[in-house]
Amino acid sequence: MADSTENTRELLVALQRDKDAAFTALVESYHAGLVAVAGTMLGHGEAEDAVQAAWISAYRAIDRFEGRSAIRTWLYRIVINEARMRRRGGGRELSLDADPVEADPLADRFRGNGHWRTPPLQWDWNSPEDLLQEQQLLDCLRKHLDRLPEAQRLAVLLRDVQGLEFAEICNTLGVESSNVRVLLHRGRTTLFRMVDQYQETGKC
Repeated sequence: MADSTENTRELLVALQRDKDAAFTALVESYHAGLVAVAGTMLGHGEAEDAVQAAWISAYRAIDRFEGRSAIRTWLYRIVINEARMRRRGGGRELSLDADPVEADPLADRFRGNGHWRTPPLQWDWNSPEDLLQEQQLLDCLRKHLDRLPEAQRLAVLLRDVQGLEFAEICNTLGVESSNVRVLLHRGRTTLFRMVDQYQETGKC
């Protein structure tokens, strides 16, 4: 289900016509993405339970949804609030603060004029061996994504995997855009360095 103002209006009409059918369509469209986000905050073991609880909350509240935000933003906010509640119950807090003084780990890759000092290598997928290497890279990316600090992982997942706009992410997480940008930059930088190393050495 694409997320747009038009689709949100269509959803509101569909909910009035047949609430259960419209809600089932929401679950089919967004469940996997919501589990991925919950897994970032709770670990994959608890994520499914958290999302199931969030769906129950969403179903109970859907009659009050007025379409002032995108439906996916509303759903992600419910899931993140559920995950935060579970973290607090377990004595774990998620900090979305970013330290603005941390050095940029890619600074040595650029010249003073902003151009590459050492540009990334080019990729060329022309054989089954190349495609196997691509799969290995994807597996490596997933492993390193799981290793990111959770605030960075959440920012990367919402922006680069789930495709939320910056305004949606800020609205969902309740943080300033500058903080989201710092978290996203750091997460992307770590993943970029991993890809760079993989290109040079073939090792994850």
